[in-house]
Amino acid sequence: MTSIQFSAMPTSDAEALWNGGRDAYGRLPETLVSDGDGYPCRHCLANIGAGEELLVLAYRPFPDLQPYAETGPIFLHKQPCRRYAAREVLPPVLTTSPNFIVRGYSDNDRIVYGTGAVTPIEKIPAYAAELLARPGIAYVHVRSARNNCYQCRIDKAEAPALAEAGAFVSP
Repeated sequence: MTSIQFSAMPTSDAEALWNGGRDAYGRLPETLVSDGDGYPCRHCLANIGAGEELLVLAYRPFPDLQPYAETGPIFLHKQPCRRYAAREVLPPVLTTSPNFIVRGYSDNDRIVYGTGAVTPIEKIPAYAAELLARPGIAYVHVRSARNNCYQCRIDKAEAPALAEAGAFVSP
């Protein structure tokens, strides 16, 4: 089975927004106060707690504009937070709903048709691994099954670096 890793939005994207940057539509993010329910931060991949300020913005998790570059609303802690690091573990934001859309994308950032499926949370890792084992699928997105909002990305786990040839000397 293909090993997978969950990835939050890049810190560089979050820092740009925390430093007054504009969203995917060229607008400044809106500020709200969390009531503690349903505001998953896409950087730390945890729910934003009641009373905490958050940013609401349009986000496009693709490098370039093109027909498949979906843009949609996301939430981000207003104050900097630590990026999600337990890459092999299902992030907390993916335990807040009974299911999510899991969909494969090609290396040119296009949807691979036939891969999108509403997937129960306990089956997300296995389905993502199945998709990533297929030729032509470079990465996977997890999106809300109710609103299609981007949650996180899943990639093949990086293999540990192998020692350079000749680095080991036989005894």
